[in-house]
Amino acid sequence: MKVTVRYFASIREAMGQGSEQVDTAAGSVGALRDSLVARGGAAADSLARGRAVRAALNQVMCADDAVLTEGCEVAFFPPVTGG
Repeated sequence: MKVTVRYFASIREAMGQGSEQVDTAAGSVGALRDSLVARGGAAADSLARGRAVRAALNQVMCADDAVLTEGCEVAFFPPVTGG
């Protein structure tokens, strides 16, 4: 299925792009993250399981088990602190 993946803040900087279309067999947000990490390169570091990364599915915060659907949008971003 085709999924739009968006990257924000430091993850966007590391990836060198703000978004991309991904053709994936992943069924969940967590599985998509793992498949992006498996590609290596910047994704392997910035999305690695040991790093604090938040995710949203169709602009709603979600857990790793959120189910992907054709044409959905997944966003990855680091936790944000304010002051």
